Amino acid sequence: MLDVCLLGTGGMMPLPYRWLTSLMVRYNGSSVLIDCGEGTQIAIKEKGWSFKPIDVICFTHYHGDHISGLPGLLLTMGNADRTEPLTLIGPKGLERVVNALRVIAPELPFSIQCIEIKDQEETFEMNGYRLKAFRVNHNVTCYGYTLEVDRAGKFDVERANAAQIPQRFWGILQKGETVEEDGKIYTPDMVLGPARKGIKLTYCTDTRPTDSIRKNAYASDLFICEGMYGEKDKQKKAKEYKHMTFYEAARIAKEAEVKEMWLTHYSPSLTKPEEYIDEVREIFPNTIAAKDRRTVELVFSD
Repeated sequence: MLDVCLLGTGGMMPLPYRWLTSLMVRYNGSSVLIDCGEGTQIAIKEKGWSFKPIDVICFTHYHGDHISGLPGLLLTMGNADRTEPLTLIGPKGLERVVNALRVIAPELPFSIQCIEIKDQEETFEMNGYRLKAFRVNHNVTCYGYTLEVDRAGKFDVERANAAQIPQRFWGILQKGETVEEDGKIYTPDMVLGPARKGIKLTYCTDTRPTDSIRKNAYASDLFICEGMYGEKDKQKKAKEYKHMTFYEAARIAKEAEVKEMWLTHYSPSLTKPEEYIDEVREIFPNTIAAKDRRTVELVFSD
């Protein structure tokens, strides 16, 4: 299962009632953070979650409202005696940006590995999940992310017994690992049925609608998408600054056949996004105008 928390829902600047957009996902004892604007660590504290399990931080792009909270978060991690390495993932230029921000956080008790995304799409396997970055369309280089957890097929006891596989190896094979003993090789496909549906989460902000979003968000259990503007007269502004309206996000959700969409990254002028939600739901019914700290537990479906 995935524990998902949208820590903040604001775009451009934090407000007294709305932190900047940041997403935290917990899986199997580790955590991944996507974007880290000003106030992110306060939002984590307000949620009651821990900084310690964060081992990956991804950035969509390098505008201040998506990365300016990083130095403070690094210092907090260091002051908590963290020694485990930290992986940062983001568009080309990540190492340069991080080194500039670390002028105020120069000494840390843990190492940092920077992975720069260079292609239109790149996939990373880590901590039991698959993370895919895909290029979107903003006025600087920007990426969306999907996070997927695969689920193996059901264990078939009859096949295991028929193949005379020792029972002590069943648990290992069920985890997808191969076993060799006395010249015999036992593989997971000998005991597992076809793969079952896993869990899929997609997150993107600061972009115009793109085919890359539709393709990568397809069949997501949860689609978290920018909705900068709810007012219909802001369509021209959305195009000019390469953002999205609620209605454009809803059309993508419908076309991508996602289960549920949370809107986020609201303009500071958009004080009551829920006022527009009824009309948005005419396009995609399962839309939520998310608020800070909205949380869900995504579980495998039977």
